[in-house]
Amino acid sequence: MFAQALNLLSQLCLVASSCALVLLVVIFGWLVFGRYVLNVTPTWVEQLSLLLVGYIAFVGSATGVHENTHLGVTLFREMLPGPLREIAEVVADVIMAGFGVVMALACLELMQFGWSTKLPMLNIPESFRTLPALLCGAFTFLFAGSRALVQAGRLLQTKRPTDKQGL
Repeated sequence: MFAQALNLLSQLCLVASSCALVLLVVIFGWLVFGRYVLNVTPTWVEQLSLLLVGYIAFVGSATGVHENTHLGVTLFREMLPGPLREIAEVVADVIMAGFGVVMALACLELMQFGWSTKLPMLNIPESFRTLPALLCGAFTFLFAGSRALVQAGRLLQTKRPTDKQGL
């Protein structure tokens, strides 16, 4: 059930990133239309596009962590024999989860610092620029940490001998 919740959360991240990308294309279309047809440039488009790119990149990359499609150098890990490779995968996921915690905590501090400052043209708190990085850190911790726990559990399981020896 927990795995299904993580899959749903990953899909929500992907949908949110996709919607932000569509919105980015639409607002740039409005920018071109406003500038060249209406002869009135919408100045808010630049600030909103910068904000949307952060959401697209960070929230989308969290999905990549869940689906194990993020950028990674796996050459040396793949060259290891089976048991060592499995241990290396757990260690890599633990490191990734640790990075997610540090990222989330640092971004939380940045969000608190920037809450009183407003973004120009949008009149929303500056912290909305830091929110996608905080979400990415939290989701990275959740996705990589849960995968590390599952893999570590598999490694620690011992096969129980069967009681068919007396037959």
